[in-house]
Amino acid sequence: MSETPPSLLARSDILDSNLEKVGADLTRLDRHPVAVYLAGLAPGSRVTMRGALRAIAELVSHGADEVTLPWASLDYAHTTAIRSRLEERFAPATANRMLAALRGVLKTSYELGLITLEHMARACSFKPVKGMRVMKGRAVLGGELRALFEACDAETPAGTRNAALLGLLYGCGLRRAEVVGLDLENYEAASGKLVVRGKGNKERTVFVPGGSRQALDAWLAVRGDAAGPLLHPVTKVGEKGKGGVIQRRRMTGGAVAQLVARLAEQAKVSSFSPHDMRRTFIGDMLDAGADIATVQGMAGHASPATTSRYDRRGDRAKAKAAGLLHVPFTGHPLAR
Repeated sequence: MSETPPSLLARSDILDSNLEKVGADLTRLDRHPVAVYLAGLAPGSRVTMRGALRAIAELVSHGADEVTLPWASLDYAHTTAIRSRLEERFAPATANRMLAALRGVLKTSYELGLITLEHMARACSFKPVKGMRVMKGRAVLGGELRALFEACDAETPAGTRNAALLGLLYGCGLRRAEVVGLDLENYEAASGKLVVRGKGNKERTVFVPGGSRQALDAWLAVRGDAAGPLLHPVTKVGEKGKGGVIQRRRMTGGAVAQLVARLAEQAKVSSFSPHDMRRTFIGDMLDAGADIATVQGMAGHASPATTSRYDRRGDRAKAKAAGLLHVPFTGHPLAR
């Protein structure tokens, strides 16, 4: 946001009167609509939705945030104005995610008795933002995957853990929050079955394939069979980082992002994100002929439409069709 937007709540008395109404609740997390709403989300979604609500609060009243904004004061006029500004500033998917957070807080405000049912219904009656953008990110190529695994030093605990992490990101198409949320009890070594808890606190079953399973089993031989997180941080000690001490705690999503960035540098491949591994998994599965409904279930998508956005086959068909067209350009002197 390059410029400070004017307040959508131009009348300060609206803010002041509403703060008097819910002021006591702002200091009690069990009565604050944002705190209660966020508490009902999966851990991986809380940071995202809190950031969305903070951005909306700044749009509504400059200097406000998700804690200080009196959400119960927002009516239909405010929410439609918010929707309009989000549509102008963000991609449709991002805008709709932010609107979902707004709708969630308004519904929570009703459930806490801060607004009436009619107020909530009117305030939540805004329409979703239409449209679609080309997905960002990239596919990780087969040669790059090999280079990444080769960059994992099998002689060290850290390298063994790194190979297992890559195997889960690509071989199972897991989100980074799902990877760090895994516990040892979620994995059945005899069958390769893995129980994953995804968005919306929904569990799904996936099966760890071939090389990914070998990498995971190699890590477990180093990790041991103590209960707790499936993957642990590993400190580098000793000459040239050899050895390593396993920290008996859970990795973070941020640590996973930093780790894949270091591996990309070591393997001398173009940078990529953990989600690019998931994107590659879905695309490769569809390329191999897997049914889209099956891939949807494996990826934990709520809708097959989401899965279809990762399908690269349409792009290849477009490129092939474009090659059939003859453009009679014979060159230009300046281009020679």
